[in-house]
Amino acid sequence: MAHDLGALPTWKLDDLYTGPQSKALLRDLAASDRDAARFERTYKGKLAGLTGEDFGAAIASYEHQSERLQRIGSYAYLYFCRSVDDPEKGRFFQTMSERTNETSTRLLFFTLEINRIDDAVLERKLAHPAAGRYRPWLRDVRAFRPYQLDDGIEKILHEKSVAGAEAWTRLFDESVAQMRFDLGGQSLSETEALDGLSSPDPARRREAGLELGRVFGQNSRLFAHILNTLVKDKEIEDRWRGFKRPISSRNVANQVEDEVVDALVAAVRQAYRRLAHRYYAMKARWLGGNQLDWWDRNAPLPEVDEDIFAWNDARNTVMDAYAAFSKDLAKVAQPFFDKGWIDAPVGPGKVGGAFAHPTVPSAHPYLLLNYQGRTRDVMTLAHELGHGVHQVLAAEQGPLMADTPLTLAETASVFGEQLTFRSLLVREKDRARRRILLAGKVEDMLNTVVRQIAFLEFETRVHAERRKGELTVDRLSEIWFAIQGESLGPALRFDASYANFWCYISHFVHSPFYVYAYAFGDCLVNALYARYEEQPRGFQARYMDLLRAGGTKRHGELLAPFGLDASDPRFWAKGLGVIARTIDELAALS
Repeated sequence: MAHDLGALPTWKLDDLYTGPQSKALLRDLAASDRDAARFERTYKGKLAGLTGEDFGAAIASYEHQSERLQRIGSYAYLYFCRSVDDPEKGRFFQTMSERTNETSTRLLFFTLEINRIDDAVLERKLAHPAAGRYRPWLRDVRAFRPYQLDDGIEKILHEKSVAGAEAWTRLFDESVAQMRFDLGGQSLSETEALDGLSSPDPARRREAGLELGRVFGQNSRLFAHILNTLVKDKEIEDRWRGFKRPISSRNVANQVEDEVVDALVAAVRQAYRRLAHRYYAMKARWLGGNQLDWWDRNAPLPEVDEDIFAWNDARNTVMDAYAAFSKDLAKVAQPFFDKGWIDAPVGPGKVGGAFAHPTVPSAHPYLLLNYQGRTRDVMTLAHELGHGVHQVLAAEQGPLMADTPLTLAETASVFGEQLTFRSLLVREKDRARRRILLAGKVEDMLNTVVRQIAFLEFETRVHAERRKGELTVDRLSEIWFAIQGESLGPALRFDASYANFWCYISHFVHSPFYVYAYAFGDCLVNALYARYEEQPRGFQARYMDLLRAGGTKRHGELLAPFGLDASDPRFWAKGLGVIARTIDELAALS
């Protein structure tokens, strides 16, 4: 059933470029080629002998050129995202990817050469302020020193990426965008079909589940081939670089120790039974049975119709929650609504899901949503807006140091969700509706923590088995079923229609092992929010400082002002305890 959501915003990309043939874009492409060639001539083979001042000037030049290339790449990607099934937009995106890849290849020597500078020599350079300001960036670059290959190998890996992993990723995106699902006589996109799993109508949920399973099954061989190819590609590169485990390269990039991630995964897995198993057993009883069909996992509770939020109501709900916490935070968020930085409508050919793209510090982030008016969509708006605010505040660190490691990148997004949820809960006095809100929050937390760690377990097993040979569709489905049963529990009833739902998880393709960042962020925010409730005085200022830090500090430094330590196993227990207590609160209402 369609609802009147009001006028939904679409983004305006003019702050990047006015079009694919804009003079500014063509000028930047030409300048990038010219400046990269000059940079290579000026600095290649000479970095170790530069003074600290000249070394700082070289990094500043590299930073400027990197930002310009990122601006071009961001525009091409965002332009492509609204019409992934448009061959001309796909051609433009690929052409820009190839052009920027060719140019950036000439800059590749810079970080490789930095990693060959002796520690003592580098320290002398960093004594000069021009170079010293880049210390956090150099720390992160040099984290990859043990895994760096010969320059020639690094160059060919970089150049071939557009015809390798990036090409397979594009094939995945275009294949998903072209799929159509027949529900109720309508031809729907994947996003619209997945929304059917949250319908209040049991027949609609079943129809959506079976149709999704049918179409995924039809495409499963293609998706299995894409996944097998990308996993093998990663295994080859990991082996050459010397990473001990498939997840290790992600952990290095995230600036987090393997042991910390292992502790998180172990804590969540140990909590499966008291969190997901318990909750879905309760939900099965609420829906009148001992088990739930898998397509009813996200079913709304039956006694009260779910609220549908028009766009303006969703915007006001989220902005009021942000402002109640911090007027400064709300002030940073407001331009997203006022200046065309959000694209909200569902549409054929549009990328599914939601994201916040930081673009470049000299511009601003853009948010992509597929908004359909449900409470979960309001939470998604709060989530992505949190990312956007974080990216705006971190931009002051500059292009090389604005990016936040993924372990902390989910902090502002999940915190924004928490603020919005608490705001909705406080103003809702009706017992049945409070129960619905709590159930929705529990499901969101389970999807963010339990489900994402289950996804990580799926990836871990797939990457391990792929080293012995290609995995068939049937084997991928066997692993999928085993992981889902272990994580979600015996209250969920799975059948063959669910076998190929691994197909649509884009993170497996786009960013291997990304998914644990969601669980890391949720547990972190649970602990952070609990600290806010315990000690609200001065919290907002410390929180804003955390966001402004971008990638200049690691998780230990950022959490220390709040008295939190992610390397302490009790930290994860504290975050998971918040989920358990929310389930307790829900059980008491039931």
